[in-house]
Amino acid sequence: MNTSIHPTPLPSAQEAELARVSGRNLSVVLSSRAETQQFDFKDSKGETRSVELPTSVVRLMVDVLAEIGQGNAVSIIPIHAELTTQEAADLLNVSRPYFVQLLEKKDIPFRKVNTHRRVRYEDVMAYKNRIDSERRKALDELAALSQEMGLE
Repeated sequence: MNTSIHPTPLPSAQEAELARVSGRNLSVVLSSRAETQQFDFKDSKGETRSVELPTSVVRLMVDVLAEIGQGNAVSIIPIHAELTTQEAADLLNVSRPYFVQLLEKKDIPFRKVNTHRRVRYEDVMAYKNRIDSERRKALDELAALSQEMGLE
């Protein structure tokens, strides 16, 4: 499945405030042990419609509302989605040519569709997590060395 990532505009101040309030109200149901949650909505004709959602979806909605409430734009990408090299490079905040070098060095698995490379979202995120972990470890070692040498 190929999913394209579209730029998401930043929420307005009104949207952010509504998201904060809605997130707080919605988070109340997360304390329930129920596997599903039922919500009643009014449609455009004023009729009440009931919707049953898995609690995991409600938890995701609360997370999304929290991000929007902080003024952040949010995109949802299926874990098994395949990305173009440009989409993946954008996720890592690197240039496309640099990302292609990572693929050619076999740092990240990919497959070819004709002449185009495709990478799985989960593989890109696994690489990001691995690199972030290595960076944190190096920073911790530098901080320890700095303390040993009294350079603080």
